Amino acid sequence: MTRVPELNDFGQYVGDLVPGWEARPAPEPVTLTGHYVRAVPLSSVHYADLFAAVCGPDDDPLWTYRPIAKPASLADLWMHLAELLDSPVDLTFALVPAEGEGADKATGIASYMRIDPRTGQVEVAGVLFGSTLQRTRAATEAIHLLMRHAFDDLGYRRFEWKCDSLNEPSRRAARRLGFVYEGRFRNHMVTQGRNRDTDWFSVTAEEWPRVAAAHQAWLDPGNFDEAGRQRTALSTL
Repeated sequence: MTRVPELNDFGQYVGDLVPGWEARPAPEPVTLTGHYVRAVPLSSVHYADLFAAVCGPDDDPLWTYRPIAKPASLADLWMHLAELLDSPVDLTFALVPAEGEGADKATGIASYMRIDPRTGQVEVAGVLFGSTLQRTRAATEAIHLLMRHAFDDLGYRRFEWKCDSLNEPSRRAARRLGFVYEGRFRNHMVTQGRNRDTDWFSVTAEEWPRVAAAHQAWLDPGNFDEAGRQRTALSTL
């Protein structure tokens, strides 16, 4: 049954009241720990490990949809990451898996961006997984930890995911993680000299309990066999 919006005294439809809403805290540097990965505040101690993880000879495709092409040297990556680290408005995490080839080393990054405590919304952006982190339960858990912190610890109402409309792996990942497609911003950016149309996805606070339950069921160690293969797909859950 479709809910009819409320009419105000002037005969205009208005949104639902949000009882007791107050601006939420801004995210601060914290360590988020799961079964398979830790998301830790990015620092220069992670740069060498990240260079090894995402700037190898076969890693150029990882950078196709990023603001810059693959850095050719540690110094170039250092400059790129230092800009993230120095941002007064964003918060970037290094992703350190607890298992696998990249265990105990930073093999990816992800950032909180477009942080708006006043309205309770935040975006996960700049997600970069090294090849050893891609398609692992640690990668899925890293995004889950960032979402859980925003919703459960900080009380945010909206969590966003955006990507180049041509970045099909990122689009699939958003849907697999429970994000809802909202639309496309045409001619949104110029990235590495090329036009970027941007697709928007989100999870809201009302949807989060269902999404979180699916994440937790998939991430449960019992959902994996002795070789680490999933028993039930997250998309199924």
